[in-house]
Amino acid sequence: MVTSTEVGTGSSETVITISQSGETVSGETVIVVSETIEKPKKGRRPKTKPYFGAPEEEGVRVFLTATTFSERNKVYNTTLRAPLNKMIESIIRRYKLYRKDFVYEDIHADTLSFLITKAEKFKPEKGTKAYSYFGTICKNYLMGQIMKDQKERNRKISYEDIAPSFEDGRREGFSYEMKDDELQIEVLIKRLMTKIKTFMSENKLTENENKVGLSLVDVFENYEEIFIAGSGNKFNKNVILYQLREMTGLTTKEIRNSLTRYKDIYKLVSEDFKNE
Repeated sequence: MVTSTEVGTGSSETVITISQSGETVSGETVIVVSETIEKPKKGRRPKTKPYFGAPEEEGVRVFLTATTFSERNKVYNTTLRAPLNKMIESIIRRYKLYRKDFVYEDIHADTLSFLITKAEKFKPEKGTKAYSYFGTICKNYLMGQIMKDQKERNRKISYEDIAPSFEDGRREGFSYEMKDDELQIEVLIKRLMTKIKTFMSENKLTENENKVGLSLVDVFENYEEIFIAGSGNKFNKNVILYQLREMTGLTTKEIRNSLTRYKDIYKLVSEDFKNE
């Protein structure tokens, strides 16, 4: 006859089984004790793998250093296509950056095409993450296109309102002279970039001032996308401030404090520019 006793209350606990057999050794009953370790319950599943992690960051670097189109095409299709599509989709849906009269697929394709044209400007050696850099470019571009679309609609509406009187004025010989503002802005920005780079190389800066200075140079190098947002200084300032926060990792207060010395450079350059 065999009897058994189990000790243990939980599935993850040790279960002791004691059994008594009818066998005897030297006149004594043999007690057999066995120990069984039950498998613990499955724990929480690991977090989902990020869609743009270390392998994708490395893929960007390989893509940028590839010397042939076939190499780049292979890296893009195997490593970057899916995460970039996911990134743009997330940005559009999360920030609701939809363009009026455009279907989602066209917005996505247009943004991806623009990103690829600007990917060359990413500099891995500066320590910036490709995910953050590319995401910022996409958000700025989408916001800029939305503002540009709105500006174009407003222009058309305004033109329709004044068209009759405008045509009358043309008959009477009135004309308007348009200045090349875009060319002037480009010249001013190039001068600012030169002054900032010189200032940074010749002066001792704090860590935050150095971060802000490098970010300002990057902002000015991409000014077409940032200032495309149309009229309204407030919008432009907000976009620039957002860009600086993304690139430096600093708070708004830290950025404003570090901008003080660069504002002096801007004042000097702009005054000289106006006096020419």
